[in-house]
Order: sequence, then C-alpha cells, then structure tokens
Amino acid sequence: MNVPHQPSLNEPGLLFMDMDSTLIQCECIDEIADFLGIKPQIAAITERAMRGDLDFAASLTERVQLLAGLDAKVLDRVYEERIRLTDGAETLIRTLKQCGWKVGLVSGGFTWFTDRLADRLGLDYARANVLEIRDGRLTGNVLGDIVDAETKRRCLLEQADLFGIPIRQTVAIGDGANDLPMILSAGLGIAYRAKPRVAEAAPVAIMEGGLDQVLNLLNRGHSDTSPT
Repeated sequence: MNVPHQPSLNEPGLLFMDMDSTLIQCECIDEIADFLGIKPQIAAITERAMRGDLDFAASLTERVQLLAGLDAKVLDRVYEERIRLTDGAETLIRTLKQCGWKVGLVSGGFTWFTDRLADRLGLDYARANVLEIRDGRLTGNVLGDIVDAETKRRCLLEQADLFGIPIRQTVAIGDGANDLPMILSAGLGIAYRAKPRVAEAAPVAIMEGGLDQVLNLLNRGHSDTSPT
C-alpha cells in the first residue's frame, strides 16, 4: 500500500469520514425507501450517484421527493433496526480520541442519523442534510443547501482551521464519488470499500477488513499506541 503522507498520532489531528457505507454498513435513504416498497428504485439511483454517474445534489433531490408522505417514525425504525456500525469503527474512533484527535462525520445523508451517531460515539463534528418534516410526515424536501462533494471538502478545511490542525495532520475516509474532493484534500485520503472510480483516484484504498485498519497506517512510527 503506497501511503503518500502519514499523519502522526504523536500530535493532534482530525479525521473526517462519510456515514453511509463507511461509518455504517448501509445507505440510510435506501433503507427508508424500503418502508415504502421502493428500495430497488431508490437504491439504483443511489448506486449511480455514488459511482459518479449522476449529479449528487440532483439525485438526492429526486430520491427524497419519492419519500414524500412517509411517517417520520420510520426514521427511528431505520436507526434502531437497520443501522449497524462498520467493523472497527468504534476502535478507530476511541483510539484517535485517546490520542487527542478530533473526529467528525460529514455526510450526504441526513442529520436524523448523523446527530444520533455523533452523540453515541462522542464525535466532535457532524454535518448532513436536513429532511423537512411537517405534521409528522416527510414532505419530500431537503431544508437548506445540500451537502455535496464541495461541501464535504470545505467542511474538512474549515474545521481543520477552526481546530488549529494543519492539513498534513488530517485524514478523510469515504466510499463514493461525492467523497473524493474531501479525500484528495486531506493529508491522508482513504477510499474505504469504495466504488472503482474512487478507489482508483484515492491515495490509499482499503477494500476489505474493518475501519480500524486505518490505525495501521497511523501507527507507523508511533509504537506507544495500538488498536485495542
């Protein structure tokens, strides 16, 4: 594995990661759609967007519109019944926090899930799209600007500056085309079980195993810290 830059655990750093199919093992919007019986239809659009074949913002708008009228209680069911953390995620986050790092979640998904995961995992930052809910039902709209590829890249740079962390000490992890600008802007960019186009373009690609493998990259030269 060719690692073009190796942030050190000996000093504070910042790790930003994607949520769907990175921190967690599913695509939340696909699981929401399953409760409407349209998962195959939405999952096909999601797959094309993650491969980079569709404009992300336009494809998200299209998919969310298909969810109009759904009881918002379904979102709780998706969180409780469908979301599973990727193997090694908790070890990665815990170890980085012990080393004084900041960890953030930036997602083209929804705050309903990122906020809960951030609280659960003790994350320092979370950014995602806001689903509009009226009278207990999804309207089919997203409130505010859509979190797209450029938003993710900008969030990484802005938060590194706010936390006082040099870019060389940042790590970005994701799987989809909308993660690539963030991945390429970080001190160490990692494609995790990513779509082919992303894996080919990223400085580092991890195609199997858990997220805690990231620690193997960071632990070189840091003998006092090991995954636990």
